[in-house]
Amino acid sequence: MIHIPLLRSGETYTSLARNQLQDVRTGEPVAQMSLANPGLIARELDRASENQQALSSLSSSELIAICRQAAELFLESELPVGEHQQSPHDYLSQLSATTGMPISLGRANMGKIHFVLAQMETVLGGLTRGLDAGILDAGWGLEAERRVSFRRETDALGVVLPSNSPGVHSLWIPAVALKIPLVLKPGSLEPWTPFRIAQALLEAGCPPQALGFYPTDYSGAAEILLRCGRSMMFGDRATVEPWLADSRVQIHGPGWSKVVIGADRAAEWTQYLDLMVESVTANCGRSCVNASGVWTASNGREIAQALAVRLAAIEARPLADPAAQLAAFPNAAAARRLSGYIDAQLAIPGATDLTAELRSTPRVVETDGCAFLLPTVIHCEDPEHPLAAAEYLFPFVTVVEIPAADLVKRLGSTLVVTALTDDRALQQELMTAANVERLNLGPVATCSVAWDQPHEGNLFQHLYRQRALQAPALEAVAGGAP
Repeated sequence: MIHIPLLRSGETYTSLARNQLQDVRTGEPVAQMSLANPGLIARELDRASENQQALSSLSSSELIAICRQAAELFLESELPVGEHQQSPHDYLSQLSATTGMPISLGRANMGKIHFVLAQMETVLGGLTRGLDAGILDAGWGLEAERRVSFRRETDALGVVLPSNSPGVHSLWIPAVALKIPLVLKPGSLEPWTPFRIAQALLEAGCPPQALGFYPTDYSGAAEILLRCGRSMMFGDRATVEPWLADSRVQIHGPGWSKVVIGADRAAEWTQYLDLMVESVTANCGRSCVNASGVWTASNGREIAQALAVRLAAIEARPLADPAAQLAAFPNAAAARRLSGYIDAQLAIPGATDLTAELRSTPRVVETDGCAFLLPTVIHCEDPEHPLAAAEYLFPFVTVVEIPAADLVKRLGSTLVVTALTDDRALQQELMTAANVERLNLGPVATCSVAWDQPHEGNLFQHLYRQRALQAPALEAVAGGAP
């Protein structure tokens, strides 16, 4: 059987404690995964400064070149998983087996990761707003004839990862090029992607000290978050809530992303229907950038009905089907509980499931041995209804009609807003809204990612802080700049 080891500063390590990964279709074992206890993680993090120095021995341009080579290795090569070799086909099959992600969508996510690795210079340019990467090598330099200097805030970036979608792994990869070693805690069902990225980087010449891979439980995850000077954390509301006040932890929780239609465009909603469908359904609806709400100044019922017709046509298909658009739930009982919870909320007046009226099957269906939740469109007459602010890991969207004057103040925390309006006042209100992280002004799907733009928080600003530097002596020696 395949064994997924730990990576202790890039070196493989087998522990006695292990977790078994099972196929969501058959329950058959797919792999065993070594587990790290908090004590082992603590000992490894005692070496963080030493590991960072090893990574800093390479220049930014060398690290960018390593990422570029790793991109091709990740996409095309056989790479080790313990004592086994994993081909790209093996990776996609194993990923699908343990997470329920359709193989076709796993392949699409591979493309996202390949792009970030291959275009690392562009990605860093977006994160740093065009900063010359050489400034991180010297610690200071000149930018637009101004002296600038940046201080590293940590010797290691801890990353507590989810199992919902491989695409999220593209968010932590730039840390390597920014000279910050990684301490990765993979999702319990999805070790495949971070491990393969790490192996591709190692094969491309990345210093092994830059890469730690520690499957672990909640206590081990807490050890990473407490001991790393900076961390990223992915999870649902209950998981991330204890860490919201910790400025060292960059939170990637529920997105509650929305399409907003202003009063001036609400009558033209039909021309945006494809955009709304894409925003809701892309990547199986599993991403925080998927729209979980459509908020409109008018025509809410008509919009919801049209969305329901489109989404009700999506069927559950086997994971190997190239046309599959839905991910399976690894736990069928969890899918049934979630569906039951939605139905209980629908018993509260003010919300209607329009997709249920168009289907002859229940929301939970089983295909190819897997449990699926079929896409669901809720029309909310009341913006205070609990389902108006709901988000789940399948194509689920609520359509809320609300007066234009109240749109922004009632949005709540929102990762992505796609604003369909030419109303300058509404655009300006969204531009200044503290509860909106990313803003698309115009017909851009919520799930459309510009890789030269920060996703949710800025990783460079999380890892580095600009500081004042007066250095006439350095300028005299360096001739004005490094």
